[in-house]
Amino acid sequence: MGKYILKRVAMAVLTIYLVSTITFFLMNLVPGGPFLAEKAVSPQAQAAMEEKYGLDKPLSVQYKNYMLGLVKGDLGLSVKQRGRTVAQIIATKFPVSARLGGLSILTAVCVGIPLGSIAAFNRGKWADNVVIFIATCGIAVPSFVICTLLLMLFGLKLGWLPTVGLNSVLHYIMPVTALAFYPTAYIARLMRSSMLDVLGQDYMRTARAKGLGQFKCIFKHALRNAVLPVVTYLGPLLAYTLTGSFVVEKIFTIPGLGSEFVGSITGRDYPLIMGTTIFLAVLIVSMNVIVDIAYKLIDPRIKLK
Repeated sequence: MGKYILKRVAMAVLTIYLVSTITFFLMNLVPGGPFLAEKAVSPQAQAAMEEKYGLDKPLSVQYKNYMLGLVKGDLGLSVKQRGRTVAQIIATKFPVSARLGGLSILTAVCVGIPLGSIAAFNRGKWADNVVIFIATCGIAVPSFVICTLLLMLFGLKLGWLPTVGLNSVLHYIMPVTALAFYPTAYIARLMRSSMLDVLGQDYMRTARAKGLGQFKCIFKHALRNAVLPVVTYLGPLLAYTLTGSFVVEKIFTIPGLGSEFVGSITGRDYPLIMGTTIFLAVLIVSMNVIVDIAYKLIDPRIKLK
């Protein structure tokens, strides 16, 4: 177990390094710069700003300096938000995105697993058809369409829910619903297929033949094994939730990390682009490592190599 964890951590560090390197060079290959959009900036002032942020040096030197700072935990200064470090911006904005994403993941898991299980236990019946229909719609319809429909119906037409910001519990309902709709549908379909496969296994028939109650059959044997594919999906689900929240945050005017990331790309804020990308990469890679280790805890039969 210890060797496997060390191996996964080493691979995670290598992955983050590669993501950082590729992002750095791709970002600098794009024509233009962070100061070209500034109004009435003289060549002397532009040169002074480039010198201040180290953009006047050769690309190899910039890369070396950035990586040395990254090892020390320094993500640099934001070019557009003067006087603020990238670390300060992430620390301020990420909790907002984390609350939104966490509630969305919790909603998707709590709704998707029961829906998939209900569909499996009622295979071929009306409940199964309803769940399949909802899951198909959830996978096919993009999040920005869900956002628009929710805004038009509950925000503008009925006026039941607020449409901007996250100032109260009611403000969370539409963004969380829009962000959780796709993963809920995917988990429901995944859980249905996995549960149908588990229910047909020999050990399930043996358990029922021995007189084991329906409750124990479901929760002690069936659900524990059927939920493994859902656990696998939690890693990619985090990636989807974080990247999908960028669109949702923009539509609902939520002051989270997603809006900062989109703004840094349009404004060519190189340090903020790099810092946000590395931060998200660390988060996603860490979650994948945790999911891999959780596999062993859920099913002891799995061998970690």
